[in-house]
Amino acid sequence: MSDLILASKSPFRAMLMRNAGLAFSQQAAHVDERVIEQTLDATGTTPEDLALILAEAKALDVSGRYPDALVIGSDQTLSLADEVLHKAATMEEARCRLLQLQGRTHQLNSAVVLAHKGEAVWRHVSVARLTMRPLSPEFIGRHLARTGEKVLGSVGCYQFEGEGLKLFEAIDGDYFTI
Repeated sequence: MSDLILASKSPFRAMLMRNAGLAFSQQAAHVDERVIEQTLDATGTTPEDLALILAEAKALDVSGRYPDALVIGSDQTLSLADEVLHKAATMEEARCRLLQLQGRTHQLNSAVVLAHKGEAVWRHVSVARLTMRPLSPEFIGRHLARTGEKVLGSVGCYQFEGEGLKLFEAIDGDYFTI
């Protein structure tokens, strides 16, 4: 077991860490994100705070199992105004999501928490604002036909590092936040 653990099975997060030259192992966190979110619904928690709370829950879960390791927990929320959106389960939901986002600005809230010995020792939230071009239903249909079901792995139903880049007219924020 490495001294550095990524509390995620995300291939995208692992790729970022490998590209940075880090040696680490991966352990999935056993956290029910929807249950945590439901308990916070009536509290006025912001989308940024929600991302931080979820990242910390993941880091602490894995740190509890591997207390001597430095554990990286992360999460990202997508907010449109004050509404937090979740990953689409079907291609029809993906089509509806892109119709919902087209021509509008949404926010990606990326949180990272480091935990050691079962305690959070560092927290950070970064925000990026992305404005999607106006898109016709036909364009969205062609885009989804080209990209396929891999868009279901992203809350915004796009892969920014691939064809999804074509969907945007303005981006305000750091690439690594996205």
